[in-house]
Amino acid sequence: MDVTRRSLLFRDDLHRARARQIAPPPTPDSDDATEEDVIAPKLAQTLDGLFRERLRRSPQAPAYHHYRANDKAWHTASWADVATDVAQWQAGLQRENLKKGDRVAILLPNSREWVTIDQAVLGLGLVVVPLYFNDRADSIAYILSDAGATVLFVHTETQLQALEEESESLQGLKRIICIQSSAKASFDLPVTYLDDWLPAETIIHEPSHGSNDLASIVYTSGTTGRPKGVMLSHWNMLSNAYSGLHSIMIYPTDHFLSFLPLSHMLERTVGYYLPMMSGASVSFCRAIPLLAEDLIEKRPTGMISVPRIFERIYTKINSQLKERLFIARWLFQLTVYVGWKRFLYHQGRSGKSLLFVLWPLLDLLVAQKLRAKLGGRLRCIICGGAPLAFPVARMFIAMGLPIQQGYGLTEASPVISVNTFTNNDPASVGPALKDVEIKIGEDKELLVRGPSVMLGYWNNHSATFNTIDRDGWLYTGDQARIEEERIYIIGRLKEILVLANGEKLPPADLEMAISEDPMFDQVMVVGDNRPYLCALVVVNPERWASLAKRNHLDPLDPDSLNNETLKKILLEHIALQLEDFPGYANIYHVTPLLEPWTVENELLTPTLKPKRKKVLQHYEAALEDMYAGHELDPDD
Repeated sequence: MDVTRRSLLFRDDLHRARARQIAPPPTPDSDDATEEDVIAPKLAQTLDGLFRERLRRSPQAPAYHHYRANDKAWHTASWADVATDVAQWQAGLQRENLKKGDRVAILLPNSREWVTIDQAVLGLGLVVVPLYFNDRADSIAYILSDAGATVLFVHTETQLQALEEESESLQGLKRIICIQSSAKASFDLPVTYLDDWLPAETIIHEPSHGSNDLASIVYTSGTTGRPKGVMLSHWNMLSNAYSGLHSIMIYPTDHFLSFLPLSHMLERTVGYYLPMMSGASVSFCRAIPLLAEDLIEKRPTGMISVPRIFERIYTKINSQLKERLFIARWLFQLTVYVGWKRFLYHQGRSGKSLLFVLWPLLDLLVAQKLRAKLGGRLRCIICGGAPLAFPVARMFIAMGLPIQQGYGLTEASPVISVNTFTNNDPASVGPALKDVEIKIGEDKELLVRGPSVMLGYWNNHSATFNTIDRDGWLYTGDQARIEEERIYIIGRLKEILVLANGEKLPPADLEMAISEDPMFDQVMVVGDNRPYLCALVVVNPERWASLAKRNHLDPLDPDSLNNETLKKILLEHIALQLEDFPGYANIYHVTPLLEPWTVENELLTPTLKPKRKKVLQHYEAALEDMYAGHELDPDD
């Protein structure tokens, strides 16, 4: 990237930073930002080549920050520190007599060790199989067996105990290395503890693999059926990260907080390889319950998130506002209104307003306080994995938190499009990345082609054939429209409810609208081949308790969930949220639930998406009750 282009990028970013009163990027002529900051894929060639080039350029620069529970302190590792670890771990892996292309699985939380193992494995020409740290043992066992993994890295003995029950499915594993140990328990599985396995010596390995070689098999969590292994090459992920930097520039002085699992391709490409490509540093969040504390303590300038994080904050704020005085509610709403108008003005989609003179005061009294709770320095927030409700995005953007919603698939490494700083319409998922082609196919399906599209599905030729055509177009399964180069997702081909009268509705749109009411934590709309729509709703415990007590009921009594008065009130809440939808989108019956859908009870995928089929099976009796006696028409 030449100095002139970089200076122009900086000038635009500085203008946006001042407009939003957030931390500006470094100056392009400082020691921290030169024309050589970004490592181009053609130079790196492979993901391990990317790491080696970053080491060559900035060996003593901070790379990763991690928290150690034993001394209750944060520690910083330079790129040279990580390189030493990688060389040592490669020496250990070479003792396992693995050959190029063998699969090594990682079952760890986000950590310096995750990066070390990833780079050690990739540098030896082996293939990484990332696993969700909180996934169920049977799901992990299936993936390990399907991928033919020979080595597995796990974090704790608790995970080993869970996997022991699936030992019959794990016969292909030659070695399991446990990172942490307490008593070094005995297992039937081939377990070795890290301090016994890791050699003292290091190696310098000469790579024998290329950019188009298989780098990773990433299993899609899937809301139905068994997960499929997506085969991604080194070039797939390198090109995707590089294209991302053409949409949203990241600088060496940027600092990311990593909390989405690295087994999630969004976090892996954008929160791991992209910062490495640009020289930014990363802190690993201690745990999701500690996310709020870590944001304040580490004060990141960037982070990768899913909508659920912002939806929870949004719901909590709205709930608290209802308990505040009118003047406080009015002041907050005015801040959102003025902040949003300022955002539209800076986007070139609206004119100036006299209300802008109020912004310094509104920012001081309201907006700065919200930004401070997220560290106070965020200038880049990439949100993906699921649609972000517009009212949620509008509130955060109005407060000076620049959320860029994007869209992608694991099969595309994963980012396909993202909103940029100067072209941000939160109702869309932004324009396609550089080098990514898009078009609309039959049934309004979005098709994608480019260097980041996967090699195919592991051991599943029929699925590959049905997903990528002869011309290289990836069939996303999502319906979309394209306006002014922006992509707007309008539905899912396989998730359309067809009512008995022939009317078609995408349940995701209805569920998102209903979820904007703080009464509901989780929502699933049902009605396929039925005469009308119903809803399963996981109610917010605090708001449900308040509602039940106002109606002289015990909120913990299971019978309160069947109270017709309370159900009627819930339906009124839902009707208000759906008033802009057509009449046939009315919800006629509702089943309130107190038990949330989680990964642990197998009703959510590890990426926090409801497993539609599983939820419907779990609440089959409730569904039948909602449709009992109304098989033909809701008005009969």
